[in-house]
Amino acid sequence: MGTDNLFKKRREAREKRKYEFKKPKANSYLIVTEGTRTEPLYFNGIKKLIEEKPGGIICVAEVPSIDIQGKGCSTEKLIEFTDQMVQNAKIPYQYIWIVFDKDDFEDFDDAIEMGIKKGYHIAWSNQSFEYWLYLHFNYSDSALHRNEWNKKLDEIFRQYHLGEGRYKKNDKNIYFLVDSYQGVKTAIQNAKRRMAEFKPERCKPSAYDPGTMVYQLVEELKSYLDE
Repeated sequence: MGTDNLFKKRREAREKRKYEFKKPKANSYLIVTEGTRTEPLYFNGIKKLIEEKPGGIICVAEVPSIDIQGKGCSTEKLIEFTDQMVQNAKIPYQYIWIVFDKDDFEDFDDAIEMGIKKGYHIAWSNQSFEYWLYLHFNYSDSALHRNEWNKKLDEIFRQYHLGEGRYKKNDKNIYFLVDSYQGVKTAIQNAKRRMAEFKPERCKPSAYDPGTMVYQLVEELKSYLDE
């Protein structure tokens, strides 16, 4: 009787360890974004194309649950929120990406460093995600305030008659609009050109203005479409 109980306890212990050390689901992504409009809508555009592609295998979980638009909200809280998502996930994600901008937050560099130490991929932009969108049409290494990038996008949307003729953060078709003229491919090329001289051991992301690492995430996702 005692032996049976011992075997039962050992079996339960093995099952518990098996549960605790689950393997990540292949090709699974958790993408957590700072913004609640433009960024999730953009990545949902890629997700839609991947899911509609015959044989598509990627699963993207978009979690734009934290809005740090308000003054005083730290980007480090986005890292903490991601920690919670990872801990509560029933099946571990294989790839974890966090997307956020510098804006006027002083903890920008610390948040990037913290996320990398935790094993997350950080798709940061300095100053804003709109710089990444601008690269879909033109190259620029001009250090401009995020409001200026918005104005430049307005001009481009009018010029090319995109959407309603102006840039809207809540446009559900934002990915498809900026990709109208193979913009995604152009943006990746322009971003690589801009970031070629960026050396993290010599220059902090907050000092590299403009700059964006969003292309790394987009290029990775786009590879599922190009197969």
